Amino acid sequence: MAKGSTSKLLDNIKWFAALAVFSAAVIGNSYFVEVAFLYRVLGVVFLFIVGLGILAVTNFGSNAIKLMRESRTEIRRVVWPTRIETTQTFLVVFGSIIVLCLFFWALESLLTFLTKLVLG
Repeated sequence: MAKGSTSKLLDNIKWFAALAVFSAAVIGNSYFVEVAFLYRVLGVVFLFIVGLGILAVTNFGSNAIKLMRESRTEIRRVVWPTRIETTQTFLVVFGSIIVLCLFFWALESLLTFLTKLVLG
């Protein structure tokens, strides 16, 4: 068996195992209704963490984690607007909305008047 196909087979097994853990969390939550809600929630959270841990060691999961780390680095580089810039942008957008609302109200009033005029 080639190395690539072995890796693919192991990834598929890990995906199946993670799916089984997620299914166990959902089914177990509905099956153990008589158990206190807190314990069921803790069980579901624990099983979901285990399932995510299994997925993290797959090829797709390691690439996803790498992407998230790179995204965090990129977010740190973003120049966020200041409070004054945000306030000014908000005021421009809000003013534009008011002007457009008045325009459409006037247009609707004009069309209503013309419709009444034509139909009598």
